[in-house]
Amino acid sequence: MISFPVAKINLGLNVVERRQDGYHNLETVFYPVPLKDALEVTLMDEAFPSPYDCDLKVTNINIEGDEQRNLVVRAYNLLKQDFPLMPRVHAHLYKAIPTQAGMGGGSSDCAAMLLLLNRMFELKLTKQQLIDYAARLGADCPIFILNRSAYAEGIGERLQPVDLNMRGYYLAVVRPDIPVPTKEAFSRIVPCKPQKNCRDIISQPIETWREELVNDFEASVFALHPEIGQIKRRLYQMGAVYAAMSGSGSAVFGIFKEEPILEKQFEGMFLRTLPL
Repeated sequence: MISFPVAKINLGLNVVERRQDGYHNLETVFYPVPLKDALEVTLMDEAFPSPYDCDLKVTNINIEGDEQRNLVVRAYNLLKQDFPLMPRVHAHLYKAIPTQAGMGGGSSDCAAMLLLLNRMFELKLTKQQLIDYAARLGADCPIFILNRSAYAEGIGERLQPVDLNMRGYYLAVVRPDIPVPTKEAFSRIVPCKPQKNCRDIISQPIETWREELVNDFEASVFALHPEIGQIKRRLYQMGAVYAAMSGSGSAVFGIFKEEPILEKQFEGMFLRTLPL
């Protein structure tokens, strides 16, 4: 079985308070975008000499660290605690979504794994049960089970679908070779409740978003990495109607009325232009 996990952007991202458990409560609008990985899961022959129940191979983009700690394997292990997933499986993850970019690639991959395993082993889990499992793997994971634009609260797990259609616009994604660890980004945030909720702002014309729709991570990340802030300014200079850093960075996106040409402006960076 094969799936194509999508990326997401954040339309507004406000860190409103620090919780007693050490996490932060957020307000954001998740918007899935057609930048995709590919995840294929097949059954493992019993004679295959692997010490693992889920044998994972990651290709195209190098991901440092033990592949057995990847969210795809963690999703498998989470379900295996409650269900007899036999026989064992091979998983091949082809990465196209940039890592440490704030676009939810790892979260999308693990949500796709939950969905594939649910079908492959006929577990008959409901969408809400899958969302609950996904929330145990990470704050961004449940949105990829829902797989539509949604307003999120809590740590990102409390979702309310929103109607948002940006068809006819183009999305430009620019990711410099600057990883921004999520833990580092959160450590510099001063929580604050915004005067206007991002859910209300995105119901307005896109042309009004520039003055009101804010990602709270930008101030601290741009101070540490001015090059990222410069990308946002350049996207506006190129004609973006709205531009922002996605999540805790380091990818920056711009929404355009006409398809932009990025290569001359952002040489040596990860670049994608996608119709919305």
